[in-house]
Amino acid sequence: MNKLTQKQQNIVQIFLIKGKMQSSQAHSEIIKNGEDTSLVTTKRALSEMAKEGILEVSGSGRSTIYDISSRGRVFADIDSKQYTAIEPDNRYGLRRYNFDLLKSFPDDIFTDEELNRLETSTNEYNKRTANLSTTIQKKELERLVIELSWKSSKIEGNTYTLLDTEKLILENKEALGHSKTETQMILNHKDAFNYIREYSSQFKTITRKNLEELHSVIVKDLNVNLGIRTKPVGVIGSIYRPLDNVYQITEAVEDLSKVISQNKTAYAKALLALLGISYIQPFEDGNKRTARLMTNGLLISHSLAPLSYRSIDEEEYRSAMLVFYEINSIIPMKKIFIDQYNFAAENYATKK
Repeated sequence: MNKLTQKQQNIVQIFLIKGKMQSSQAHSEIIKNGEDTSLVTTKRALSEMAKEGILEVSGSGRSTIYDISSRGRVFADIDSKQYTAIEPDNRYGLRRYNFDLLKSFPDDIFTDEELNRLETSTNEYNKRTANLSTTIQKKELERLVIELSWKSSKIEGNTYTLLDTEKLILENKEALGHSKTETQMILNHKDAFNYIREYSSQFKTITRKNLEELHSVIVKDLNVNLGIRTKPVGVIGSIYRPLDNVYQITEAVEDLSKVISQNKTAYAKALLALLGISYIQPFEDGNKRTARLMTNGLLISHSLAPLSYRSIDEEEYRSAMLVFYEINSIIPMKKIFIDQYNFAAENYATKK
């Protein structure tokens, strides 16, 4: 099960907002939403959703209580812009780390239609990159590195322009009016991409070792402590608070590694890395940058097109990530991932 029907989506939305309910309460809410249905039909729908793992059940008989499961949250179709327009303290999302989330992911998170789109893009990418000259390969790689370094940094608030980034990477010319931190952030992206490309065989999956090594490159000379963090961190503009216990964080990284190893496709592995590392926030700083580079590490290691994120709207990206933090829905970020992969496959030629 990697997609909910529209009827199931409507019921999931009710449980996300209202929380635990008996069938009669759920039926009342469904009626309020304008659907003309009987209590018997509602009970049948809830029972079927529980069998599919979308809802959880506690109690029995008249005391039966339904609640949305972690798997139900994963595939909830949330309008990220609409959700994040709500003031943080008024949102209906989760405020704490969901320990059941990673373990609840199915073996594959893409529908057949989505996988076909991704595979079609990969086939076209392979055709375009089959017989490139060394000169063209070098130029294409430079372009990708520049655009990735610029946009990934911009998502984090870096004010370097694309032209500034090009001059810095190709000519080693620092842009005037920018801090040393912004300059170093750009250069670290370049080094991190070169690192995952050079050691691509080590990025078939996530391990604590390759995660920490990649993080050390992405935060080099930025005054960030290395290794799994020992102090709490917050997320700006979010009610979500990540884990603050080093042992639980370490266990969460191990859980993520297992989930990624179990997933069937490299596309799923890459998307889970993008979401999971950002959700766990294992480091003091640089988590989302590390997540984006690890995503590329997984894609490159499986001979797929790496992402530049060039065409992404930063606010759309942030909103999609907040929806995953607070609702645990992958749907908004999955759409971004598919769009960005298709864009990368069509616009770059960076075969190793």
